[in-house]
Amino acid sequence: MNGFREPMLASPTERRFSSPDWVFERKLDGMRALAVRDGGLPRLWSRNGRRIDESFPEIVEALTELGGPRFTADGEIVAFDGRQTSFARLQARIHLTGAARIAATGVEVYYYLFDLPSYGGEDLSRVPLRERKGLLRRAFEYRDPLRYSVHRNTEGEALYADACARGWEGLIAKRAASRYRSGRSRDWLKFKCVRDQEFVVGGFTDPQGSRTGFGALLVGYHDGRGPLRYAGKVGTGYDERTLRLLRARLDAMEQDASPFTGPIREPGAHWVRPEMVVQVGFTEWTPDGRLRHPRYQGERADKRAADVAREAV
Repeated sequence: MNGFREPMLASPTERRFSSPDWVFERKLDGMRALAVRDGGLPRLWSRNGRRIDESFPEIVEALTELGGPRFTADGEIVAFDGRQTSFARLQARIHLTGAARIAATGVEVYYYLFDLPSYGGEDLSRVPLRERKGLLRRAFEYRDPLRYSVHRNTEGEALYADACARGWEGLIAKRAASRYRSGRSRDWLKFKCVRDQEFVVGGFTDPQGSRTGFGALLVGYHDGRGPLRYAGKVGTGYDERTLRLLRARLDAMEQDASPFTGPIREPGAHWVRPEMVVQVGFTEWTPDGRLRHPRYQGERADKRAADVAREAV
Protein backbone atom coordinates (compact mmCIF):
# COMPACT_ATOMS: atom_id res chain seq x y z
CA MET A 1 0.00 0.00 0.00
CA ASN A 2 2.97 2.36 0.29
CA GLY A 3 3.65 2.32 -3.47
CA PHE A 4 1.39 3.61 -6.21
CA ARG A 5 -1.95 1.87 -6.63
CA GLU A 6 -4.78 2.61 -9.01
CA PRO A 7 -7.28 4.81 -7.14
CA MET A 8 -10.94 4.01 -6.53
CA LEU A 9 -13.18 5.73 -9.09
CA ALA A 10 -16.81 6.86 -8.98
CA SER A 11 -19.38 5.69 -11.53
CA PRO A 12 -21.77 8.18 -13.16
CA THR A 13 -25.47 7.82 -12.40
CA GLU A 14 -28.70 9.61 -13.28
CA ARG A 15 -30.34 8.50 -10.02
CA ARG A 16 -30.40 10.90 -7.06
CA PHE A 17 -31.26 9.44 -3.66
CA SER A 18 -31.06 9.82 0.11
CA SER A 19 -29.94 7.06 2.45
CA PRO A 20 -28.46 6.77 5.95
CA ASP A 21 -26.07 4.18 4.48
CA TRP A 22 -24.38 6.75 2.24
CA VAL A 23 -22.24 9.86 2.73
CA PHE A 24 -22.01 12.78 0.30
CA GLU A 25 -19.00 14.95 -0.57
CA ARG A 26 -18.53 17.94 -2.86
CA LYS A 27 -17.41 17.00 -6.37
CA LEU A 28 -14.27 19.04 -7.05
CA ASP A 29 -13.19 20.25 -10.49
CA GLY A 30 -9.51 19.45 -10.24
CA MET A 31 -6.85 16.76 -10.64
CA ARG A 32 -6.98 13.48 -8.74
CA ALA A 33 -3.79 12.75 -6.81
CA LEU A 34 -2.54 10.01 -4.50
CA ALA A 35 -0.04 11.04 -1.83
CA VAL A 36 2.36 8.28 -0.76
CA ARG A 37 4.98 8.44 1.97
CA ASP A 38 7.15 5.60 3.25
CA GLY A 39 9.62 7.20 5.62
CA GLY A 40 11.17 9.63 3.12
CA LEU A 41 9.64 12.56 1.31
CA PRO A 42 6.01 12.24 0.17
CA ARG A 43 5.39 11.45 -3.48
CA LEU A 44 2.42 12.60 -5.52
CA TRP A 45 0.95 10.39 -8.22
CA SER A 46 -1.69 11.19 -10.82
CA ARG A 47 -4.52 8.68 -11.24
CA ASN A 48 -2.73 7.08 -14.23
CA GLY A 49 0.53 6.55 -12.32
CA ARG A 50 2.51 9.65 -13.35
CA ARG A 51 4.72 11.37 -10.75
CA ILE A 52 3.59 15.00 -10.27
CA ASP A 53 5.67 16.04 -7.22
CA GLU A 54 7.66 18.70 -9.08
CA SER A 55 4.53 20.48 -10.31
CA PHE A 56 3.12 20.92 -6.80
CA PRO A 57 6.06 21.46 -4.39
CA GLU A 58 3.96 23.36 -1.84
CA ILE A 59 1.73 20.30 -1.44
CA VAL A 60 4.71 18.00 -0.95
CA GLU A 61 6.05 20.42 1.67
CA ALA A 62 2.72 20.52 3.50
CA LEU A 63 2.40 16.72 3.51
CA THR A 64 5.95 16.46 4.89
CA GLU A 65 5.21 18.87 7.72
CA LEU A 66 1.60 18.01 8.53
CA GLY A 67 1.43 14.22 8.10
CA GLY A 68 3.06 11.16 9.62
CA PRO A 69 6.03 9.20 8.23
CA ARG A 70 3.97 6.51 6.46
CA PHE A 71 0.65 6.92 4.66
CA THR A 72 -1.26 6.62 1.41
CA ALA A 73 -3.85 9.39 1.11
CA ASP A 74 -6.29 10.06 -1.71
CA GLY A 75 -7.54 13.48 -2.74
CA GLU A 76 -7.97 16.19 -5.37
CA ILE A 77 -5.66 19.07 -6.25
CA VAL A 78 -7.66 22.18 -7.14
CA ALA A 79 -7.35 25.85 -8.02
CA PHE A 80 -10.12 28.37 -7.48
CA ASP A 81 -11.77 30.89 -9.78
CA GLY A 82 -13.65 32.99 -7.25
CA ARG A 83 -15.51 30.52 -5.03
CA GLN A 84 -15.59 27.71 -7.58
CA THR A 85 -12.93 25.09 -8.21
CA SER A 86 -11.69 25.46 -11.80
CA PHE A 87 -9.87 22.83 -13.81
CA ALA A 88 -9.28 25.48 -16.50
CA ARG A 89 -7.38 27.63 -13.97
CA LEU A 90 -5.42 24.61 -12.71
CA GLN A 91 -4.14 24.07 -16.28
CA ALA A 92 -1.51 26.76 -15.76
CA ARG A 93 0.18 24.56 -13.13
CA ILE A 94 -0.19 21.01 -14.39
CA HIS A 95 2.87 20.78 -16.65
CA LEU A 96 5.11 23.35 -14.94
CA THR A 97 8.18 22.63 -12.83
CA GLY A 98 10.67 25.01 -11.20
CA ALA A 99 9.89 27.41 -8.39
CA ALA A 100 10.23 30.58 -10.47
CA ARG A 101 7.98 29.39 -13.28
CA ILE A 102 5.37 28.12 -10.83
CA ALA A 103 5.37 31.37 -8.85
CA ALA A 104 5.01 33.40 -12.07
CA THR A 105 1.61 31.83 -12.77
CA GLY A 106 0.09 33.34 -9.62
CA VAL A 107 -2.12 30.23 -9.34
CA GLU A 108 -2.49 28.92 -5.78
CA VAL A 109 -3.41 25.26 -5.38
CA TYR A 110 -4.99 23.27 -2.55
CA TYR A 111 -5.08 19.54 -1.84
CA TYR A 112 -8.39 18.22 -0.51
CA LEU A 113 -7.97 14.81 1.15
CA PHE A 114 -10.98 12.48 1.21
CA ASP A 115 -9.63 8.97 1.88
CA LEU A 116 -6.85 7.10 3.65
CA PRO A 117 -6.07 3.66 2.11
CA SER A 118 -3.12 3.11 4.47
CA TYR A 119 -1.56 4.73 7.54
CA GLY A 120 1.45 3.92 9.70
CA GLY A 121 2.25 0.94 7.49
CA GLU A 122 -1.22 -0.57 8.07
CA ASP A 123 -3.47 -1.44 5.14
CA LEU A 124 -6.84 0.27 5.74
CA SER A 125 -8.50 -0.73 2.47
CA ARG A 126 -10.84 -3.19 4.21
CA VAL A 127 -11.84 -0.68 6.90
CA PRO A 128 -15.30 0.84 6.21
CA LEU A 129 -15.23 4.26 4.57
CA ARG A 130 -16.86 6.10 7.46
CA GLU A 131 -14.15 4.81 9.80
CA ARG A 132 -11.39 5.65 7.28
CA LYS A 133 -12.72 9.21 7.09
CA GLY A 134 -12.45 9.52 10.86
CA LEU A 135 -8.88 8.25 10.78
CA LEU A 136 -8.07 10.67 7.96
CA ARG A 137 -9.43 13.61 9.96
CA ARG A 138 -7.02 12.82 12.79
CA ALA A 139 -4.02 11.73 10.68
CA PHE A 140 -3.07 15.20 9.40
CA GLU A 141 -2.92 18.74 10.67
CA TYR A 142 -4.96 20.74 8.18
CA ARG A 143 -3.51 24.07 7.12
CA ASP A 144 -3.47 25.51 3.61
CA PRO A 145 -2.72 24.14 1.12
CA LEU A 146 -3.82 20.92 2.85
CA ARG A 147 -7.58 20.66 3.41
CA TYR A 148 -9.98 17.97 4.63
CA SER A 149 -12.90 17.11 2.34
CA VAL A 150 -15.94 17.19 4.63
CA HIS A 151 -18.95 14.96 4.05
CA ARG A 152 -22.62 15.04 4.94
CA ASN A 153 -24.91 12.15 5.80
CA THR A 154 -28.20 10.76 4.49
CA GLU A 155 -29.85 13.72 2.66
CA GLY A 156 -28.43 13.20 -0.80
CA GLU A 157 -31.27 14.80 -2.79
CA ALA A 158 -31.37 18.00 -0.72
CA LEU A 159 -27.57 18.25 -0.74
CA TYR A 160 -27.52 17.76 -4.52
CA ALA A 161 -30.04 20.57 -5.03
CA ASP A 162 -27.97 22.82 -2.78
CA ALA A 163 -24.74 21.91 -4.62
CA CYS A 164 -26.25 22.83 -7.99
CA ALA A 165 -27.64 26.10 -6.58
CA ARG A 166 -24.13 26.99 -5.36
CA GLY A 167 -22.65 26.37 -8.81
CA TRP A 168 -20.68 23.29 -7.76
CA GLU A 169 -19.72 20.45 -10.08
CA GLY A 170 -22.02 18.17 -8.11
CA LEU A 171 -21.66 15.55 -5.37
CA ILE A 172 -19.89 12.24 -4.92
CA ALA A 173 -22.09 9.72 -3.11
CA LYS A 174 -20.18 7.02 -1.24
CA ARG A 175 -21.45 3.91 0.49
CA ALA A 176 -20.47 4.44 4.12
CA ALA A 177 -19.47 0.81 4.69
CA SER A 178 -17.49 0.46 1.43
CA ARG A 179 -13.93 -0.79 1.25
CA TYR A 180 -11.27 0.97 -0.82
CA ARG A 181 -10.97 -0.89 -4.14
CA SER A 182 -8.93 0.12 -7.16
CA GLY A 183 -10.87 0.92 -10.33
CA ARG A 184 -14.40 2.08 -11.01
CA SER A 185 -17.03 1.08 -8.47
CA ARG A 186 -20.76 1.42 -7.89
CA ASP A 187 -19.97 2.07 -4.21
CA TRP A 188 -18.95 5.59 -5.28
CA LEU A 189 -21.36 7.50 -7.54
CA LYS A 190 -21.27 10.88 -9.31
CA PHE A 191 -24.23 13.25 -8.96
CA LYS A 192 -23.26 15.83 -11.60
CA CYS A 193 -24.75 19.32 -11.78
CA VAL A 194 -22.91 20.28 -14.96
CA ARG A 195 -22.33 18.51 -18.22
CA ASP A 196 -18.67 17.91 -18.89
CA GLN A 197 -16.49 14.90 -19.42
CA GLU A 198 -13.27 13.69 -20.98
CA PHE A 199 -12.92 13.01 -24.71
CA VAL A 200 -10.15 11.60 -26.88
CA VAL A 201 -8.72 13.84 -29.61
CA GLY A 202 -8.74 12.08 -32.98
CA GLY A 203 -8.08 15.03 -35.26
CA PHE A 204 -8.26 18.77 -35.84
CA THR A 205 -9.27 21.22 -38.55
CA ASP A 206 -7.32 24.03 -40.21
CA PRO A 207 -7.66 27.54 -38.77
CA GLN A 208 -9.76 30.05 -40.68
CA GLY A 209 -9.28 33.80 -41.07
CA SER A 210 -7.06 35.32 -38.40
CA ARG A 211 -7.21 32.23 -36.19
CA THR A 212 -3.85 30.61 -35.33
CA GLY A 213 -3.00 27.02 -34.50
CA PHE A 214 -6.10 25.12 -35.55
CA GLY A 215 -9.82 25.61 -36.03
CA ALA A 216 -11.34 22.89 -33.84
CA LEU A 217 -10.44 19.62 -32.14
CA LEU A 218 -12.28 16.55 -33.42
CA VAL A 219 -13.13 14.42 -30.40
CA GLY A 220 -14.71 11.10 -29.56
CA TYR A 221 -15.09 8.36 -26.97
CA HIS A 222 -14.73 4.61 -26.76
CA ASP A 223 -17.74 2.32 -26.95
CA GLY A 224 -16.31 -0.79 -25.36
CA ARG A 225 -12.84 -1.56 -26.70
CA GLY A 226 -13.58 -0.68 -30.32
CA PRO A 227 -12.54 2.39 -32.32
CA LEU A 228 -13.55 5.91 -31.39
CA ARG A 229 -17.11 7.10 -31.86
CA TYR A 230 -17.16 10.66 -33.13
CA ALA A 231 -18.74 13.20 -30.76
CA GLY A 232 -18.16 16.43 -32.69
CA LYS A 233 -15.75 19.33 -33.05
CA VAL A 234 -14.70 21.67 -30.25
CA GLY A 235 -13.86 25.13 -31.55
CA THR A 236 -14.12 27.40 -28.50
CA GLY A 237 -12.42 27.79 -25.13
CA TYR A 238 -8.84 28.34 -26.34
CA ASP A 239 -6.52 31.30 -25.85
CA GLU A 240 -3.70 32.05 -28.30
CA ARG A 241 -1.07 30.28 -26.22
CA THR A 242 -3.16 27.11 -25.97
CA LEU A 243 -3.82 27.12 -29.73
CA ARG A 244 -0.10 27.29 -30.48
CA LEU A 245 0.95 24.71 -27.89
CA LEU A 246 -1.72 22.21 -28.84
CA ARG A 247 -0.99 22.58 -32.56
CA ALA A 248 2.68 21.71 -31.96
CA ARG A 249 1.62 18.61 -30.02
CA LEU A 250 -0.94 17.62 -32.65
CA ASP A 251 1.55 17.94 -35.52
CA ALA A 252 3.81 15.43 -33.77
CA MET A 253 0.88 12.97 -33.47
CA GLU A 254 -0.44 13.26 -37.05
CA GLN A 255 -1.34 10.11 -39.01
CA ASP A 256 -2.96 9.39 -42.39
CA ALA A 257 -6.05 7.44 -41.33
CA SER A 258 -8.99 8.58 -39.23
CA PRO A 259 -9.20 6.84 -35.83
CA PHE A 260 -12.99 7.28 -35.76
CA THR A 261 -15.49 4.64 -36.77
CA GLY A 262 -17.43 5.64 -39.89
CA PRO A 263 -16.82 8.59 -42.22
CA ILE A 264 -16.20 12.04 -40.71
CA ARG A 265 -17.03 14.85 -43.11
CA GLU A 266 -15.19 17.85 -41.70
CA PRO A 267 -13.46 20.16 -44.22
CA GLY A 268 -9.72 20.57 -43.69
CA ALA A 269 -9.50 17.64 -41.25
CA HIS A 270 -6.17 16.23 -40.09
CA TRP A 271 -6.02 12.94 -38.17
CA VAL A 272 -3.88 12.17 -35.11
CA ARG A 273 -3.07 9.17 -33.00
CA PRO A 274 -5.89 8.90 -30.41
CA GLU A 275 -3.74 9.51 -27.34
CA MET A 276 -4.56 13.01 -26.06
CA VAL A 277 -7.43 13.37 -23.58
CA VAL A 278 -9.21 16.71 -23.07
CA GLN A 279 -12.04 17.86 -20.85
CA VAL A 280 -15.00 19.44 -22.63
CA GLY A 281 -18.06 21.24 -21.25
CA PHE A 282 -21.29 21.13 -23.27
CA THR A 283 -25.01 21.80 -22.95
CA GLU A 284 -26.39 18.45 -24.11
CA TRP A 285 -26.10 15.49 -26.45
CA THR A 286 -28.00 15.77 -29.73
CA PRO A 287 -30.20 12.86 -30.89
CA ASP A 288 -27.50 11.78 -33.38
CA GLY A 289 -24.83 11.58 -30.65
CA ARG A 290 -23.06 14.91 -31.11
CA LEU A 291 -22.11 17.53 -28.52
CA ARG A 292 -24.13 20.74 -28.48
CA HIS A 293 -22.20 23.95 -27.72
CA PRO A 294 -18.95 22.21 -26.67
CA ARG A 295 -16.17 24.25 -25.05
CA TYR A 296 -12.58 23.19 -24.37
CA GLN A 297 -11.70 23.23 -20.64
CA GLY A 298 -8.22 21.71 -20.59
CA GLU A 299 -6.03 18.70 -21.22
CA ARG A 300 -6.38 15.67 -18.94
CA ALA A 301 -2.83 14.34 -18.71
CA ASP A 302 -3.96 12.27 -15.71
CA LYS A 303 -6.39 10.07 -17.68
CA ARG A 304 -5.80 7.30 -20.22
CA ALA A 305 -7.41 7.52 -23.65
CA ALA A 306 -8.43 3.86 -23.50
CA ASP A 307 -10.61 4.56 -20.43
CA VAL A 308 -12.67 7.38 -21.98
CA ALA A 309 -16.31 6.38 -22.48
CA ARG A 310 -19.56 8.32 -22.76
CA GLU A 311 -20.84 9.19 -19.29
CA ALA A 312 -24.39 9.27 -18.05
CA VAL A 313 -25.52 12.69 -16.79
